[in-house]
Amino acid sequence: MNVLLLGSGGREHALAHHIAKSPLLGRLFAAPGNPGMAAVATCVALDAADAQAVIDFCRVMEIGFVVVGPEAPLVAGLVDALAEAGIKAFGPRRAAAQLEGSKGFTKDLCTAFAIPTAAAAQFTDADTAKDYIRSRGAPIVVKADGLASGKGVVVAQSVAEAEAAVDQMRGGLFGAAGQSLVIEDCLDGEEVSFFALCDGRTARAFASAQDHKRVGEGDTGPNTGGMGAYSPAPVMDEALTARVMAEIVEPALRGMAEMGMPFQGVLFAGLMLTRDGPKLIEFNVRFGDPETQAILPRLQGDLLALMLACAEGRLAWERFAFSAQHALTVVLAAEGYPGTPKKGSEIRGLDKAAALPGVIITQAGTKRDGTRLLADGGRVLNVTGLGSSLAEARARAYAGVDAIDWPGGFCRRDIGWRALKGE
Repeated sequence: MNVLLLGSGGREHALAHHIAKSPLLGRLFAAPGNPGMAAVATCVALDAADAQAVIDFCRVMEIGFVVVGPEAPLVAGLVDALAEAGIKAFGPRRAAAQLEGSKGFTKDLCTAFAIPTAAAAQFTDADTAKDYIRSRGAPIVVKADGLASGKGVVVAQSVAEAEAAVDQMRGGLFGAAGQSLVIEDCLDGEEVSFFALCDGRTARAFASAQDHKRVGEGDTGPNTGGMGAYSPAPVMDEALTARVMAEIVEPALRGMAEMGMPFQGVLFAGLMLTRDGPKLIEFNVRFGDPETQAILPRLQGDLLALMLACAEGRLAWERFAFSAQHALTVVLAAEGYPGTPKKGSEIRGLDKAAALPGVIITQAGTKRDGTRLLADGGRVLNVTGLGSSLAEARARAYAGVDAIDWPGGFCRRDIGWRALKGE
């Protein structure tokens, strides 16, 4: 079958690489894609926000399946429009995508179905929000209710910092996403990204990872979309995985079905492993970036077949496993990120880096100018190392980074530091 993959980031490049291996695949199209994806897919200029344009393209090119990479089209209801047109897709419908599109919706779900999470309250008035902050004290977490490209969360270490975050979000920093706020207690523990595949009735544990959201080494500085990740998460053993499924993922899937919003796709649970057990920080309704780049190289199975099974309600019978290898991904970003990145600098040496043992390169914010590859975004490249241990995976990833000639970029040199600090 012909497949259309929507998106242009490193996550989508990783997805494209694995979809292209499937014997079920006819032709793979990527919209808009990136220069790296062009090696395995036909890149097309198509706006995922224009549902009718996507449908028209699918009909002309006889697309049998659409894979939606980023969250915005899911929250906007693209899967609903595709379903009405008779086109299968991987990802939840609009109602189910509220799990990411509204943090307040998710908090209400947690209350209704006893999913462990931080105590929280929702506000549309800044003064009332500040009164609540003063009553709870700091540290405290201020979140924009809607989508904010992974940047709408402030973990405030003081009441003054939290109040400033309220003013910024209510003042339009994230547009409509910040007009409603969720303010919650700050959880203490180790953070984990946990992924489960879902077909509306069945949920199956997929993989775990840990990422680094802060731009600076030692997890300092402002939040980003992610500066690196590694998989599997060393803290996630079989017992803890079973507990997360039983206490968080399965109640969420059951609750969504009971509310008439069955969830199909990948459910990405951001977790905090506290003294009292795992607690939900937030749900996302798509694969993570850069976690996907570290997870998929370990997958033993047909990714396209798994995605189809989620869309067709038959996930329970699909077989897949993960290798015992470890993977670590380093993000290379353009100078100025996460503020205003500098675009247009030339990148060289990708072939040299990709030829190293256990190294995989995925592209994100890049573009072609003739034979030259240029930076064209904030997070520009991902370098993933595979190894028999996390230390080996990290060494290979940074060997790949060092083989790339890009003076206009930077990366953190300490990805994996928490997991490896005892080695």
